[in-house]
Amino acid sequence: MTLSFMPQTQGAKVGYLFPGQGAQAVGMGKQLYDESPAARDVFHQVDMALERPLSNIMFNGPDDALRQTINAQPGIMAVSLACIKTMEERLGDAMPQPVVTAGHSLGEYTALAVSGVLDVGDTAKLVQRRGELMQVACDQNPGTMAAVIGLDEMTLEQIAQETGIYVSNINTAEQIVISGDIMGVARACDLATARGAKKAIPLRVGGAFHSGLMEPARAGIIEAISAMTFHDPQIPIVGNCDAEPLATAEDVKRELISQVCSCVQWKRSVDYMIGSGVNDFIEIGPGRALSGMVKRISRRSQIKSVGDLESILSLSGN
Repeated sequence: MTLSFMPQTQGAKVGYLFPGQGAQAVGMGKQLYDESPAARDVFHQVDMALERPLSNIMFNGPDDALRQTINAQPGIMAVSLACIKTMEERLGDAMPQPVVTAGHSLGEYTALAVSGVLDVGDTAKLVQRRGELMQVACDQNPGTMAAVIGLDEMTLEQIAQETGIYVSNINTAEQIVISGDIMGVARACDLATARGAKKAIPLRVGGAFHSGLMEPARAGIIEAISAMTFHDPQIPIVGNCDAEPLATAEDVKRELISQVCSCVQWKRSVDYMIGSGVNDFIEIGPGRALSGMVKRISRRSQIKSVGDLESILSLSGN
């Protein structure tokens, strides 16, 4: 199965946004599976590609199984793609067409399928392999992450240098995620609070993602990418690392390799899209985390969240 769109040429410019790990919840996608043949086909395609019943874990749990990286990442991707296919099925010509796509960490892989870089099956396989490799890296280099609220990027970069940790996600000007070894992150949180942060919140994650501690995953990612055929994006993807469009298959490959250990520049990605004339965003998949971020980045931008049939039908304006 492939997904493709005709880029929008008139009217409001729309950007599609895809969520990352943490958006998962038991039961996600079940309504779409029950009510949309197009969505059902996506879930079947993913299960077949992975050669296991991932959809059963997504729909029925248990929660601790769904939280595992190897299940959460392809599961979130599958729900986002099921939403896309349901939008096509139910909205037809009224479906908002994107001029650009972007995804937060894992969500960048979802954008590959939507932009025609990979088909659904290969995207699912690559996401699962990414999850496996990240888990190996977490086992070799145990670490954690924390969200720092209300402290500027420059001050956090200084704290990172002092403590040996990393700035991993710049989500908004007021919300930045750090990562590293457990003791380093704890010390960085103390320093951040002492230097004016409103909060420093430890995150329930299995490792220090988007940091140097993920280096053991890099070689495996390169090998997995080399084994697949990538196509140029039909719709530009704004990359996490540089917050600029990925125009070619080679651009995409370099981005995915860099993304393993590099900071997710989400605020800059959204700023780039807004600066390019995109004012309407649709977050596609489980959760509403990206919608909250966009609202904090730009009060003028319009953002809608799509994760079930009701929210999909609301896009038609009827």
